[in-house]
Amino acid sequence: MHGPATPGWLLVALCAVSGAYCVVRMRSCAGEARSAAAGEAVMGFGMAAMAVPAAVVAPPSWAWLPYAALFGAVGLRALWATRASPAGAHHLHHLVGSLAMVYMALTMSPLPAGGHGEHGGQSGTGGVPLVTGALLVYFTAFVLRTGARLVPLPAPAGGPAPAWGARPEIALACRVSMGVAMVAMLLTV
Repeated sequence: MHGPATPGWLLVALCAVSGAYCVVRMRSCAGEARSAAAGEAVMGFGMAAMAVPAAVVAPPSWAWLPYAALFGAVGLRALWATRASPAGAHHLHHLVGSLAMVYMALTMSPLPAGGHGEHGGQSGTGGVPLVTGALLVYFTAFVLRTGARLVPLPAPAGGPAPAWGARPEIALACRVSMGVAMVAMLLTV
């Protein structure tokens, strides 16, 4: 990711912790919830890898192609899951997130040989402003809408507290944090 090192490392930590929680959450649920947690874990770890500051650890020029392929495959899986899923809207969000990551990977890749002379050898050509703007609007709205659902609910009386991996408010907080990370990454495009 282009930009200062400290915010980049904070994004790496935020996304890695979110991905790790999603792995824990996978062990506490089944079916659609487990599938969603798996997709969010892949997104969290992939975003963490892409957020590593380029000034500190410069990725090889070929590294962006595997990122694009990985997130393209995750996007195809999300598209497949939307067709018969009762949680189709959440899978559509995974699809948009995956496509946003493919877009960022392609915009951060080095210019092909014979590209624009003034950029000579620099990585990242910058994104298409309309696409970047649309993604920024989508993820900002997602963060605000999901964040509003974090308002605490009263604990169920008499029953045991849910397992740490099955707490819905922590899953929402992870989604908000990954949405904020996505906005921050899009701002660097």
